[in-house]
Amino acid sequence: MLSIIICSRTKQIVQEFQENIKNTIDSEYELLVIDNSQNEYSIFEAYNLGIQKSTGTYLCFIHDDIVFHTPGWGKVIESIFAADEKIGLIGIAGATVKTKMPSAWWDCPEENRIINIRQHLTSGEIENWHVGWKDKAVEEVVAIDGVFMAMRKADAFLFHEKLGGFHNYDLDLSFNVKRNNKKIVVTNQFLVEHLSEGQLSGDWVQSTLKIHRLYNSILPLGVNKMQKEELKVLEIENAKKIIYLSFTYKRPFLALRIWLKLFLIAPKNKYHTVFWKEFLNLK
Repeated sequence: MLSIIICSRTKQIVQEFQENIKNTIDSEYELLVIDNSQNEYSIFEAYNLGIQKSTGTYLCFIHDDIVFHTPGWGKVIESIFAADEKIGLIGIAGATVKTKMPSAWWDCPEENRIINIRQHLTSGEIENWHVGWKDKAVEEVVAIDGVFMAMRKADAFLFHEKLGGFHNYDLDLSFNVKRNNKKIVVTNQFLVEHLSEGQLSGDWVQSTLKIHRLYNSILPLGVNKMQKEELKVLEIENAKKIIYLSFTYKRPFLALRIWLKLFLIAPKNKYHTVFWKEFLNLK
């Protein structure tokens, strides 16, 4: 049985969403909606509460603003887990490399992203993102997006509640799975439509630094080992990205902490002059 766990921004999820799950899952399931309309829980706490209440063999953590378009997606999840006991986590969007430098899961070259989702954008457009797939319907990655995540209850992975807030719970679970030597995969065997687009913020930057400190010892991660120089270039680019975001959201001292990491791996990089000009202007 599948336990579907939702951290809901309203007291109840809409009937249409409940009917969508019921009409497409094609497996025995239970629906566990954690009422977070009063902002009582962080998403880490809400998901752990769902795990505590669950009785299913497999746990599915999903957003409350998605639509399933493929009948039988529940059986897909069950069959993927049944095929390989080393698989600890399944998603629909992820990356085959993750840097040590604080960054989002998608901060990597396009060839390292594997995604199958219909995404609504803040512009009002809807895009079908089907990228990175080769010959297989299931591909190994090292981190996934939190819009849809499935794991075995028997693995007993919990979310780190001390992280708090509503960001990077997907990296938390992904890194925890990898730390326990389990595989993470994504599949294109069913299509999910996501009705909203996530937004970055200063809180996201702070959360990202926090979670990378927590899992520093296992990073970087890769399905296939990257060349040393190639990985160094990616580490530098990701440092620049999160420094830019730190400045954008008026977090200059977070930017300084990231710059120190950058200086240690690339002391002669020309970007250092640019950083100090920006830092002194904001400080």
